[in-house]
Amino acid sequence: MSADPERRPVAVLSSRMQAQSDLTNQASPLACTFRDGQSYTKLATPPAVVGLERVAEGLAAPMMLTEPDDGSGRRFIVDQIGLVRVLAPGDGLLEEPFLDLRHRLVRLNPRYDERGLLSLAFHPGYAENGRFFVFYSAPLRSGGPRGWSCTNRLSEFRVSRDDPDRADPGSERVLLSIDKPAHNHNGGPILFGPGDGYLYLALGDGGAADDTGTGHTPGIGNAQDPTTLLGKIIRIDVDRPGGSGKEYAIPPDNPFVETAGFRPEIYAMGLRNPAYLSFDARTGRLITASAGQALFESIHVLAKGGNYGWRIREGTHCFDPADHNRPPAGPCPVTGARGEPLIGPIVEVGHDMGTTIVGGFVYRGAAMPELAGAYIFGDWSGTEGAEEGGRILVATPPPGFELGAYPLEADRVTAEQNRMWTPREVRIAGSPDGNVNAYVRGFGEDRAREVYVMVNREMGPDASTATGEVLKLVPA
Repeated sequence: MSADPERRPVAVLSSRMQAQSDLTNQASPLACTFRDGQSYTKLATPPAVVGLERVAEGLAAPMMLTEPDDGSGRRFIVDQIGLVRVLAPGDGLLEEPFLDLRHRLVRLNPRYDERGLLSLAFHPGYAENGRFFVFYSAPLRSGGPRGWSCTNRLSEFRVSRDDPDRADPGSERVLLSIDKPAHNHNGGPILFGPGDGYLYLALGDGGAADDTGTGHTPGIGNAQDPTTLLGKIIRIDVDRPGGSGKEYAIPPDNPFVETAGFRPEIYAMGLRNPAYLSFDARTGRLITASAGQALFESIHVLAKGGNYGWRIREGTHCFDPADHNRPPAGPCPVTGARGEPLIGPIVEVGHDMGTTIVGGFVYRGAAMPELAGAYIFGDWSGTEGAEEGGRILVATPPPGFELGAYPLEADRVTAEQNRMWTPREVRIAGSPDGNVNAYVRGFGEDRAREVYVMVNREMGPDASTATGEVLKLVPA
């Protein structure tokens, strides 16, 4: 066995995990509280204040923005209805899409749907090889489980040889197909690791509720089942073919490569719907925002081999799948089936802030130095029941905390390193109530590390509408 610490046997990892203390943050003064049937967030004051500058409009349901490292300055916007649009310097939003997958998608419900075209990632060598990857919801494959919702695809495409603003629609190579029992909890973000060049993909637990029912592993749910990719972060090598006909290889240092009963693609597990994923541009640490069930929304710093607790816990709290409206009285487990610690969130948000967390980025831009090192995120709808009431929030790390010192491996994480961050609201300058007053659907980051928020005014991916906008966060 190699002496490389990245490739230590899992048996060693497990023994070290068992020696760790409680990592759930259940006793943190920044954990959410529950009273009178409601969850409440520990918000700090005063709120931060920013401005919003519109950079694109006329979209249906924008999900994310990204900029390839090709020197062009173009930013690419993913629209859930199946389009990738180009925001070109000096020209604005180009009329012709970079990629049109509308005819390859499962039929979307325009009123509300979590399926569709969900993410885009450019290969680190895109400037030379023209390769990029998307994750989208196709109709259920032939022979798929009867009554299931869709088959999600991770596919590679290439840019057109004749036009850098157009992809080659005939270049699709499907790397991975995953059947989904329900329309929700697709996960979906894909991105390349800044240090390793591997592709990371976050997958939800299969959908419906409580990680139970059709398509969910009885007794433990999908997120705690090591034989399924659902409810996991996976990491694969898209530059080499794998064995047994796979279109990708398994990185040799994936944490469960040598563990019987585990899918070797798994990088981290125990996640309900990690629909948002980002690498911190300065430290390379991986962060996800994962939607909770009925009470608690979570943000995690992810470490290799980590178990993040769902459905044993919801955020920092105990969880009972038979009654998700009330956390059961403790004590509840702080370890998983192998004795590994369940790693709690660094930020927990209650439903006093809204219904669904929307993940963002650690801010590393220059325009708003007061937010340097803070994690910018949001909530889809704002206060429960309020339409178009989405809001932006920010979380600040504890004094003396260095994100770059957060361990890359779960067996090295300590309670001190996993301390909770302090959330604050972000008020929008010029807004009567300080909120976005639109549905917050996603965030984006450009090469200058400035942050954008994707919004629209429809609950679902309605292709007949064009209320979607991309707004850049700027000084108030």
